Amino acid sequence: MPIKEHDSVVLSRPLPEHGLQIGDVGAVVFVHRNNEAYEVEFIAGDGNTVGVVTLKPEDIRRLDASEILHARRISA
Repeated sequence: MPIKEHDSVVLSRPLPEHGLQIGDVGAVVFVHRNNEAYEVEFIAGDGNTVGVVTLKPEDIRRLDASEILHARRISA
């Protein structure tokens, strides 16, 4: 099943330039043509956006219903 807008996804590779790590959860806010890329928004616990990043399909995976979310501190 393809990833769609508003799906929760898990980051598959670190993005240190954005302060993001493998396993961080984001929401797809835009799907590029033919699922070639995705705009994914990552937010902090207070609801503020940490980053909106364009990612390739291999950079993310769908969040599975059997997974539990985990919190960590982010760098300023």
